Amino acid sequence: MDRRSTPFSGRVAHRSLQGMVEAESYTDGTPARIARPLADLNRSPGGARDRQVIWGERVRVIDRRDGHAYVMADKDGYCGWIAEGALGPDHPVTHRVGSLFSQLYPEPRVQARETMHLPFGAQVQVLSVGGKFVETPQGFVPLAHLRPLNDPEDDPVAVVERFLGVPYLWGCNSAAGLDCSGLVQAAMVACAIPCPGDSDQQAAAGEDVAERDLAPGDLVFWKGHVAMISAPDEIIHATAAFMAVVREPLHTAVSRILAQGGGPVTHRRRLR
Repeated sequence: MDRRSTPFSGRVAHRSLQGMVEAESYTDGTPARIARPLADLNRSPGGARDRQVIWGERVRVIDRRDGHAYVMADKDGYCGWIAEGALGPDHPVTHRVGSLFSQLYPEPRVQARETMHLPFGAQVQVLSVGGKFVETPQGFVPLAHLRPLNDPEDDPVAVVERFLGVPYLWGCNSAAGLDCSGLVQAAMVACAIPCPGDSDQQAAAGEDVAERDLAPGDLVFWKGHVAMISAPDEIIHATAAFMAVVREPLHTAVSRILAQGGGPVTHRRRLR
């Protein structure tokens, strides 16, 4: 079983795995929300990072051990270990951050000193709206930076274009740094299109697309890498080749990756 999508800590398993894995106990898990701007989702307690989860995202806690919690993310079913201090209580959310970053303020005043930065995709509960700010349980957020959860974006290409120039950072999911699959997932989820977290999982999602039928928003895959079609013979991707999110001709990327030993294109997929 793929550890990334199998909610089993090695000791406790989600009830859906009963009869499939041998565990000390089985649980439905306890819902919680991410209470830090960004939190690493790790392979083991305090171990290597696989992905990140973002403020307000909902997870299900399966197990706890020595200050760490084993969780399954609601967004994509991704499983891993997270610091317990990054978890807060489950609560309703109404809006998400649509700008690359926003801020929490202690009062609805632009001159106030911000208390926290919130990345793209962070989810908040709006209690009230007053002028240019909304009130949340944690403070005030600029209204212009938010979008109702029931009003998704309609163009994943327009979303990835906002990230142009953002630094590449493996396993990460925000404008502070992200990798190829983190960029794709951020855009797709913002458009309410289901999307797994890693490129190999994304390559198995959606439907095949013939090369001649590629359209903006479609995905092109190499072994360990994914890019989004943004225009005819053009892609946008987060790539270690430039350590940034860049736009380049598809044929140039195909030739460069092949010459560098990355192999040919393996999949062309459309997620809807």
